[in-house]
This record gives sequence, structure tokens and C-alpha cells, in this order.
Amino acid sequence: MARTTRITIIGATITASKPLCFPTSLSSNDNWRPARGAFFGVATLFRRANPVTLAGADADPVTMFSFLRQRTPPPRTTQLTLDGVEVSIAVKVSKRARSFRLSLPAAGPLLTLPEGARWADAEAFLYRHRHWLAARLPRTALAQRLEAGARLPLRGVPHLVVATGALRGRVETGGSDAEPVLRVPGDTAHQPRRLYDWLKSEALADLTAQSAFHAGRLGVEVKQVRLRSQSSRWGSCSSSGTINYNWRLILAPPHVLDYVAAHEVAHLVEMNHSPAFWATVARTLPDMDRGRAWLKAHGRELMAWQAPATRQ
Repeated sequence: MARTTRITIIGATITASKPLCFPTSLSSNDNWRPARGAFFGVATLFRRANPVTLAGADADPVTMFSFLRQRTPPPRTTQLTLDGVEVSIAVKVSKRARSFRLSLPAAGPLLTLPEGARWADAEAFLYRHRHWLAARLPRTALAQRLEAGARLPLRGVPHLVVATGALRGRVETGGSDAEPVLRVPGDTAHQPRRLYDWLKSEALADLTAQSAFHAGRLGVEVKQVRLRSQSSRWGSCSSSGTINYNWRLILAPPHVLDYVAAHEVAHLVEMNHSPAFWATVARTLPDMDRGRAWLKAHGRELMAWQAPATRQ
């Protein structure tokens, strides 16, 4: 009488005409191989000369191990945060694709996956190329607007913008330390302008004070401080003593605004970016590298905040 071995793996019974011997390691020259469609380590393994068969009603290896092959299908769209703004990215699975591909057609960002690719790998690919995408998206796609519901970083602290519902009044800070808010009066059409004007007044006060402070330390005079809405510059200084600043500096932490003020005032001593200039900045602000590094890392996020297009 033939001697058989019976074992059960995940509810299925396996019989073999000889005792089963599983290898401790595999190489390309071994006779052991995993059953097709199954995972090594859980799959049934067999010698080519002595196959192992499934016995009984649950003998279908496709049914028994199919759950191991199933993968969560990728979503149709995914979200990626770029410069503080959530951007929607369409996802497409292509039989012709041989690798992941990120493109920017007219309809918006598109992530293409090869058929059968793991979604976790696709997410990792997308994250690695986020800076490439941010650099090529139109500025309008990353625009942050001064409106109710926005989370505005006032002096580096996120504030929820809340409409008061009152037609008259002033913009005010409030809420709690856990949930600070900016209360904005006026009708919906006028709220962005009201908030923008208030932010500029706060920025002008802070920048005027810090400019005077650093001018006193360096022995120079600032004749005038003005605000601009440049799309790529934080400030500029003329030899006549007029300094222009970007209003968005009020959104940055105070040490960042202080760095830009020190930088521009130092130009009244050295109208260049020579080693002597940087030594002048360091003389009035020894930890200048802290603010400079922050701007390099987060400046694009601040530039995403848009001033109202026209006065309403």
C-alpha cells in the first residue's frame, strides 16, 4: 500500500505519494519551485519528478491562493500637498506603460502606472517627484486665496479665516491658542480686500520697526519703507534709503521677517552681495542663517498667497 502524507495549508488538504521535504534555501539550479500564482513561503512546493497534488473539493489552487494575488486597485485620483496647497492628480493604469510616468497635460497632473504595479510604489514615485511637479504647475494652480475658510499663517501661526457676518468693523484676531482665528467683517465680495489691507498694515508696522532697529545698529538711515506684491522677491533697497518689502513677510515667523529687514538694511552699507555684505548682515543679526534657511525651504508656500486682483 502506497504511503501518503497529508498536510493542511490554509484550509486545503495536500497529499503526496512520498514524505514532503521543503528546502531551506533555493537557487536557480534547484529543482524546487513555487506553484504558479502562489507566494513563496506559503505556496505549495514540489519536485518536478514527484508533484504534490491537492485533494478533495478544495483542490483548486487558484481558489485557495487567489486572495494572495489580489492587490488593492489604485484610486482614480490622489492628492498631493505642494507648497501648502492640496493638488488633485488623476491616476491611470496603462497596459502599454513599462514604468511610472508623471505628466502635465492640459486637463491637469496625471500619474500613469503599469498594469499590475503596486500602489505603494506609485505613491513613493509621486512623492519623490513632487518638486518637479510644483515647479511646472501654473502659479494659479497653487494659489491660496484670502477668503473665509482659509488657514492663513499670520506671523507663522496658522489662523482660520472666519467671516463675522457684520458689514462693518475691523479685522481682529481671536479664538484660542489651539485654534486661533482671524475675524473678517464685510460682505463676501469685500472680505478679501479687507483682510489684505489689514495684513499690509500689520506688515508695514513690523517691517518699519525692524528696519529702524537694524539701521540703528549699523549706523545708517532708512528714509522710507514701502510694501509691494512681488512674485519672486522679498525686498529691495535703493541707494536713496527707500526699502521695498513683500507684504507676504507678515505670514512668515517673526525671525524670518527680521532676517529680510536686516538683509535689506545691510544694503545701505554694501550695495552688493559680497562677503563684506554678508558680514554686515551677520553683524546686526548673528543668527541670520536661521531665517535665510527658512525662506529657502518655505518661501514658495508664502508666495502662493494671492492679493485680491482689483479693488472692489
